[in-house]
Amino acid sequence: MRELLARVKANIRRNEMVGAAGAAAPLGGSRRIEHGRIVIDVDLMIVYKDDHPLELTQREYELLKFLASQPGKVFSREALMEHVWNYEGYVGDVRAVDVAVRRLREKVEDNPAVPQFIVTRRGLGYYFNA
Repeated sequence: MRELLARVKANIRRNEMVGAAGAAAPLGGSRRIEHGRIVIDVDLMIVYKDDHPLELTQREYELLKFLASQPGKVFSREALMEHVWNYEGYVGDVRAVDVAVRRLREKVEDNPAVPQFIVTRRGLGYYFNA
């Protein structure tokens, strides 16, 4: 039942994002999260690194936006499952977070083996290094 509920919430969230992506940007520009070489255009749902757009999946975009919106704050895998995947009280395998972080690092980092932006705090979780 929990999985069914989580899947329904995820589909609702996806539909809301698709609707938001098609809307026009507000007058005066769009909302942005800027951290050095990384710029996230929240309204257009585009991430730029060194002024070049990155090809991210929706999940990768949501994960990066969530971490970058609270730089320096460490989030456990379980917390990321709740906030990014919308799996409230999820008790299953949380290694999906590790896979998503690895794929995101491959696209965002200059050297994914030595991450500068998405950093692991051993034993605790992940954070965005601003």
